[in-house]
Amino acid sequence: MSKYDMIIIGAGPAGSTMARIAAQGGMEVLVVDKRKELGIPVRCGEGLGAREVIAQDLDIPKQCISTDIFGAKVVAPNGKSIEWKDDTTTGWVLERKFFDKWLAEKAVEKGAKIHSYTRATDLIMENGKIAGVNLSHGGKEPYQAYAPLIVSAEGMESMIARKAGFNTVHQLYDVDTCYQYEMKEYDHENLIELYFGNDIAPRGYVWIFPKGDKRANVGIGIGGLLTNGDKNGIPGADPKILLDKFIKNNEQLKDASTLMDFGGVISVGAPIDEFVRDNFLVVGTAAKQVDPIHGGGIALAMEAGVMAAGVALDAHAKKDYSKEVLMPYQVKWKETSGKKVAKRLLLRKVMEKVTDDDLNHIFNTITDKDLNEVMEGNFAGPVAKVVGGRPQLLAALSGLVAGKK
Repeated sequence: MSKYDMIIIGAGPAGSTMARIAAQGGMEVLVVDKRKELGIPVRCGEGLGAREVIAQDLDIPKQCISTDIFGAKVVAPNGKSIEWKDDTTTGWVLERKFFDKWLAEKAVEKGAKIHSYTRATDLIMENGKIAGVNLSHGGKEPYQAYAPLIVSAEGMESMIARKAGFNTVHQLYDVDTCYQYEMKEYDHENLIELYFGNDIAPRGYVWIFPKGDKRANVGIGIGGLLTNGDKNGIPGADPKILLDKFIKNNEQLKDASTLMDFGGVISVGAPIDEFVRDNFLVVGTAAKQVDPIHGGGIALAMEAGVMAAGVALDAHAKKDYSKEVLMPYQVKWKETSGKKVAKRLLLRKVMEKVTDDDLNHIFNTITDKDLNEVMEGNFAGPVAKVVGGRPQLLAALSGLVAGKK
């Protein structure tokens, strides 16, 4: 079959979620993914909050879950920590190699077609409109597949989205350069651990995401600009060197074994300005729908997939795939998830201005309840407490309350 109602490029959480809902609603959906095997290679910390899974009424199989997560431990440069555990902090560390494949299988069960090891190489235009994509399976001769709606769920690569005219290019300031190991043995209390400090991870943090069988994903993300060196020629920071230093100084990790290691880049900037054009949608990481604080994107991608699928079904019913008909997806996302992401981005940019000594003061001042307020975007109360003990922070933190960068 070479004609579909919708072709989705990318079978990650956004693409597979959108495919499942659209196929269940009666659309003929093709999903293509460049990977030989979905879910491999793993390129993230694998954390997923429970909220979006519950909202979609999904029951994740046991093989997709490495361990349950009850909350987070956030650690200041001086070692002071805050444990944050409530109804909003539950979730899992996944086994993405199983989870992504399971999500795709759910879409297939609803009627979607999925082709792995298949790359979209270009758009097909007819009468000035997007009409399909050129595909190549395993690097062989391209072939054509047609649909009135094309969806980019390509992740950070987003090549086809760029060909459709979307500005998906990532600036160095808006990415973190990362490195991660899977390690064993590591004892934990079902808490995600986040370590902050300019000596530990400049404009970023070190994370320990616990997994089953005493394993853990141990990684670091630092500001993308910091890896290039400064204008005076001083070498830039190396995330792997910094991560190795952290591990060497950690009592549990220094003698642990390394089971896997990889590096990469994650988006921590603002979402792209527009998600829709005639006959085209962008969802998930391709649209930079990622949390700017920690770079997590699984839940946001799934949430965007749900919204986009609803709009796609409406367009299918009307047989009208114009930007005007597709626009409710963009409007809804920016009025809901987009507002949360905007507050997280503001927090990230403001916190870049504080020193390690300021961070230590902040951690000594706030409680787990204050941390929850901050993560929900309610900054006024916690900022007042922090500034009360250190008035010189007013200039740096006042932007949180005023909503200015």
